[in-house]
Amino acid sequence: MDGQTVSLCRFHVNVNSCVSMFAMALVMAFALTLLTTHALQAQTFSVIHNFTNGADGANPYAGVTVSGSGILYGTAANGGTGGGGTVFKLTPHGSNWLFSPLYSFPGGSEGASPWGGVVIGHNGALYGTTQEGGDGGVGTVFELRPGATFCRSFLCYWSETVLYAFTGTPDGAYPRYVNLAFDHAGDVYGTTSEGGMYGYGTTFELTPSGSGYSESILHNFAGNPDGESPYAGVVLDAAGNVYGTTSDGGNCDYGCGTVYQLMPSNGGWLENVLVDFGGTDGSPWGNLIIDDSGSLYGTTADGVVFKLTPSGGGFTYSQLYSGCHSIIGGVAMDAAGDLFGVCYQGGAYQEGSVFELTNCSETCTVVDLHDFSGSDGAGPWGTPVLDANGNLYGTTVIGGANCVSPGCGVVWEIAGVGAPRKN
Repeated sequence: MDGQTVSLCRFHVNVNSCVSMFAMALVMAFALTLLTTHALQAQTFSVIHNFTNGADGANPYAGVTVSGSGILYGTAANGGTGGGGTVFKLTPHGSNWLFSPLYSFPGGSEGASPWGGVVIGHNGALYGTTQEGGDGGVGTVFELRPGATFCRSFLCYWSETVLYAFTGTPDGAYPRYVNLAFDHAGDVYGTTSEGGMYGYGTTFELTPSGSGYSESILHNFAGNPDGESPYAGVVLDAAGNVYGTTSDGGNCDYGCGTVYQLMPSNGGWLENVLVDFGGTDGSPWGNLIIDDSGSLYGTTADGVVFKLTPSGGGFTYSQLYSGCHSIIGGVAMDAAGDLFGVCYQGGAYQEGSVFELTNCSETCTVVDLHDFSGSDGAGPWGTPVLDANGNLYGTTVIGGANCVSPGCGVVWEIAGVGAPRKN
């Protein structure tokens, strides 16, 4: 965490050290819990991997990505044989899961500390960011590919190519919890939380160029009024507009943030601030999602789930939920339009929880799917994800059964909780 992080104690991985500061908040959270519907699906929760801080890594900040065949891919920010974090794969194997480390970051020019997740490219390669390392020491964009020959072992490491190494100025620095996005031409979009022209972060595009990629800056954040410190990645709509969040800045002193839109304009990009959050409901750290109608959904660190509905050439903001102690990641949506997210803290054991929001045409109904207790994980940070069958997957950054306190984190599953997608 850096100096721009919203309350170091508030989001520290060892939540027990901050209990006294949260006493009043926990009382409020308990009251809200009494109003929450508890689901029978909570009984289907299972831990499918406990991290050990060995070759598998430790502390997955990001959620996992699901392939079309049901394989899970993810990152762990620490550990691995190189000590700089890992990229891993979890493959369904009967009723169990087979864990395979794919790459271990050694630091230096190859990067370190992958706090964001990975996405699957059209070529089957994995793409992601590290928030440290690279030739400039302030993060990279990387690609991972399997070996040229078929590997019959479960331990089959992939090869890394650094597509871009950030330098700070003018190109940006420290991509945080970024999941990269692709357009139809294969260009790559993402953000850096710092650096750029004003030092407050950037939104960037990488374009294939010869045997590599060239970077261009879509927007340099200035703090006020456009926001600063974009921690999450971006999403694109069908028209090629880019949407994202900033964790701070806007027309508020601290802890507020914005939702922004970047529109192609005369060979450049025009920024519009869609939401300027206040100090009590703001600071979006997580990614946005977009539905078929063009509506955007996101979260804030103050525990809000919100929706932006296209209206009259702009967007109308509505708050869907505000009962969480803190939400760091974004939300996932199933085929029925229900939303799924995680509370980093709170729940029955004060170690975080998984929730579902249903019937959200006006006011959502809240379903408590699981309360973490520590041994099954703690501090769920990244965005959960659904597979085609409606199974929900996610991670916790600490907790689990294989590490000393506060733990190394887990990958978890809640089976059959979402509406399956139709073929």
